[in-house]
Amino acid sequence: MTTTGAEQGAAGRTTRGWWWWERRRGAVLDVVLAVLSAAECAAEGVEFSRNAGVPTALGVGFGFVAGSVLLLRRRWPIAVVLVLIAITPAEMGFFMGVVGLYTLAASEVPRRITALLAAMSLVAVGVVTFVRLRADIASAEDFDPGPWYVPVTAVVLAVGLTAPPVLLGLYVGARRRLMESLRERAVSLEQELSLLADRAEQRAEMARAEERTRIAREMHDVVAHRVSLMVVHAAALQAVALKDPQKAVRNAALVGDMGRQALTELREMLGVLRTEPVRGPDEEGVPLAAVERVVAAAVSAVEGDAVPVGEEGPGLAALDALVEQSRQAGMGVELLVVGEARPYAGVVERTAYRVVQEGLTNVHKHAAGAKVVVRLAHREGEVALQVENGPSDGAVADAGLPSGGNGLVGMRERVSALGGVFVSGPTDGGGFRLSAVLPAGG
Repeated sequence: MTTTGAEQGAAGRTTRGWWWWERRRGAVLDVVLAVLSAAECAAEGVEFSRNAGVPTALGVGFGFVAGSVLLLRRRWPIAVVLVLIAITPAEMGFFMGVVGLYTLAASEVPRRITALLAAMSLVAVGVVTFVRLRADIASAEDFDPGPWYVPVTAVVLAVGLTAPPVLLGLYVGARRRLMESLRERAVSLEQELSLLADRAEQRAEMARAEERTRIAREMHDVVAHRVSLMVVHAAALQAVALKDPQKAVRNAALVGDMGRQALTELREMLGVLRTEPVRGPDEEGVPLAAVERVVAAAVSAVEGDAVPVGEEGPGLAALDALVEQSRQAGMGVELLVVGEARPYAGVVERTAYRVVQEGLTNVHKHAAGAKVVVRLAHREGEVALQVENGPSDGAVADAGLPSGGNGLVGMRERVSALGGVFVSGPTDGGGFRLSAVLPAGG
């Protein structure tokens, strides 16, 4: 979209003003005031030319030019007042004096200069009034008001013509500065609020990213281990289905138990997440309520809706059952416990359980048939865990389980969030070891 030259000119006058006027109505007002002042001074120039003995046209022209100076009141208020003081002896500029002194007091001119010029105008008006009254009284033979009349009248007129416009200008100037200060504070506050809103949005985005990571980590912990065991048992079931029907039945029952446990843990986790705000339809992803309903329906179909929603996840007390599940899948697992068992914070126990679970899941995925040792040490102020496996047994077929490579990363994040230490890596004997130390208080 293009703009014409007239439109650009209008925009320039709107933003920069005309000359020293910020708005058009200010220029119009000053022109009207200057015309009135020039007309008044020109009329008073007739009397001035008669008293000074100069041609009438010269006196009128002088008054017109002097009165027109009021047009500059916004740009040079000091010059306007100085011209006013200069023409006061000629008894000109009553209207110009009122407007000029008001403008000077309302402007940003330093107060000491305003006081000095107001005092000079006061003295000039007082002196001119005093001299004019003395001359009028002297010419009047039958009027003798007394010695106090002339000075008192001169002072009253001087103060009456000078003080009101100056005081009004000071009030208007102070109010204008107050409004500008409030406006600047409002703009500053709006900028601060905008900055705070941006920061809040950034924090919210970071929180959403962290929450997505946490949910993904929880889903991995819940699903990976159970599904790994189910795959191992399904492979065993396929191998012995014809040779040993009784063992096949037991494996089928184990697969069913694993599926129920996986669905139960999913429902527990989604039951907790259900209390959090659900994303609207305009946001990415599937609404959480729909996922929860699907999982709840699956759990109800499998186990008759026997597990309440929202219970906490497994802790150290469930390690024996976790190890036993791996043993039933054909893994040789040994659990060693050192120290006296004691309760820990819920988040510590759940994290410890997930560390062991991740270690066993990795063995199922990457080291089928390997011997595994799970160590649990209760120490003063902390709990230590270690899952170490030997090399994979080449005679055992690989289950072919996929790996996303996120399990160890998630464990390290979990442990670090509690102020603990997590280390993992291969052993000299060709196996793999992961260790974690968690503070007892979480």
